[in-house]
Amino acid sequence: MLSLKNTLWIAALSFVALTSCSDDTTTPAVSVQSRTVRDLPGDPTAPVSTTGTSTTATQPAAGTGKFTLYRLQDSTIVANSDSATNRWDIGFRATTIIVNGGAVRTGQGGAYIHSGTFDALTTIPESATFATDQSASQLAVPTGSGNGWYNYSNTIISPIPGRVLVVRTGDGKYAKVEVLSYYRGAPATPTATSTGRYYTFRYVYQPNGSKTLN
Repeated sequence: MLSLKNTLWIAALSFVALTSCSDDTTTPAVSVQSRTVRDLPGDPTAPVSTTGTSTTATQPAAGTGKFTLYRLQDSTIVANSDSATNRWDIGFRATTIIVNGGAVRTGQGGAYIHSGTFDALTTIPESATFATDQSASQLAVPTGSGNGWYNYSNTIISPIPGRVLVVRTGDGKYAKVEVLSYYRGAPATPTATSTGRYYTFRYVYQPNGSKTLN
């Protein structure tokens, strides 16, 4: 027969084992999902009509010059009045994309261009180097055809296949972003009459601060 001392010892061990199992199951795994944003305006130009001697033509007016600021955590457009805060992560104006970090920003953001497919990028490499926005001409996401996310050919802006923007957000979290279209309605084959400066993109945001993106 077991002595009282041994019985108490076994009971104590059982309690520790049960407590350990309970602790292991109290930390839920963080699930991330791909989200698609459609027709986000990137300072679109408003059409205006001008009347000539015999015809009426439509031409674009000048844009506002302001970026559409966007927060990835909750898929929200952020007011330009909050541009000097870390409440936004990424901004769009025409073909220029900015991030909320660097000498000209107040957030912790940064970005680098990843070569590879969106789905295959499941973890940000430890060797990845994040650039920041240093000035209007020195941006983390380079401007110009073939330099960053797009090509420009025959008046058409086309996302470069296999280019993924890896973003460090304004508050130091991580996300991956793939631009799918620059035109309203995301036409499969844009033409010269397609309305530009409307972004369709998909992204995955990791809320726990880790570099795991799947």
